[in-house]
Amino acid sequence: MIDRFFRRLIALIEWWAALLLVLMVVVVCLGVFFRYALNSALVWYDEFASYLLVWLTFYGAVVASYRRRHIGFEVVVDRFEPKTRRIVDFISECFVLSFQFVLFYYGWLLVTKMGDGSATSLTWIRMGWVYSVLPITGGLMLLISLMRLVEFTFAKQRERGSAAAWSGSASE
Repeated sequence: MIDRFFRRLIALIEWWAALLLVLMVVVVCLGVFFRYALNSALVWYDEFASYLLVWLTFYGAVVASYRRRHIGFEVVVDRFEPKTRRIVDFISECFVLSFQFVLFYYGWLLVTKMGDGSATSLTWIRMGWVYSVLPITGGLMLLISLMRLVEFTFAKQRERGSAAAWSGSASE
């Protein structure tokens, strides 16, 4: 049941990331069009596109975390015995969990302290909106890590390596 909830949540986040990507492309294309076709640069497009890129990166990191697509040492870890691999995975996930906690906690502090400020060229955008990506994605990845720690502790060993994840190749 929890796994089904996370699958749906990740699908929603993927759609959100796709929307952010489309919006970023539109904003950059508008900026280029105004600068070179109309010879009148938009002062806000660069800053707004940067915020969209940051949001896209962090929400993409949530999806990558859920799908176990972040950088790892599979070549080394996959050679371990299953019991040793499980212990190494657990320790590794504890380090990841601690980083996610730091991201969530200090992201929350940043939002509360800097949230009322406004963007430089977009005075109607509050920096709290921009910085909110930190505690939101930190919290989501924290939940994913907690779910994974429970899985390592109580569940059977999951399939790993090339058999467990899509490599991105169109030939699969």
